[in-house]
Amino acid sequence: MLPSPIALPAFSDNYIWTICHEGTCVVVDPGDAAPVERFLAEKGLTLSAILVTHHHPDHVAGIAALTRDRDIPVYGPAGETIPCMTNPLGEGQSITLDSLGISLRVMEIPGHTLGHIAYYDAENSWLFCGDTLFAGGCGRLFEGTPSQMYSSLQRLAELPEQTLVYCTHEYTLANLKFAVAVTPDDQRVQARLAAVISARENDQITLPTTVAEERRTNPFLRVGEASVQAACEARDPGASDNNVQCFASLRRWKDNF
Repeated sequence: MLPSPIALPAFSDNYIWTICHEGTCVVVDPGDAAPVERFLAEKGLTLSAILVTHHHPDHVAGIAALTRDRDIPVYGPAGETIPCMTNPLGEGQSITLDSLGISLRVMEIPGHTLGHIAYYDAENSWLFCGDTLFAGGCGRLFEGTPSQMYSSLQRLAELPEQTLVYCTHEYTLANLKFAVAVTPDDQRVQARLAAVISARENDQITLPTTVAEERRTNPFLRVGEASVQAACEARDPGASDNNVQCFASLRRWKDNF
């Protein structure tokens, strides 16, 4: 087993995930080159590949600088324009990172953007899902439809419950405050919020989360449950008619929370 991925803080709340093994390093969604270069220099590591989930600047803006003097592959979604991309990827493809000795399966998960992809490592139970699934929440619908995002989240929720979810923002506290507003009587959500408040007060990262934890406490994965449906119906009559409508209502609620 490889060492667990390490998060490099970037901007105000981004994380650039690094996977390291025997002197080499792969980075995920490097929106800023500077923290990556510092990390590589401090640890004496060689950058061997870049993985990209979607095209937003806070995920890709560091790629040009990182590849300027390096001949390394840049993997990304075939349906989006990614700077310096060498290996466009689509649903069901697998890539092998020889420097790490791991294989990743590509999942197309549109919603946040239309071409958004995730990378899933079944052997290590790692999921790099960009801005689709967050700890306690999900990404905004900048390009896709509620139906697309609902389907994408359902696909991720069907992964094994021990799967470690490496998303790319420290949004957990805000997400769980919203989750408590949706299901105020849910003791599991309340307990998770209390733990996250304590972690953030001590400047601790709240990631990775797990698929099991998200199934239990993330309202966006619980739109089929009566408590979430009732909360959305009370604010938005008709929201409980089906799961996609409930999800759409919940996302609008969160957008204005």
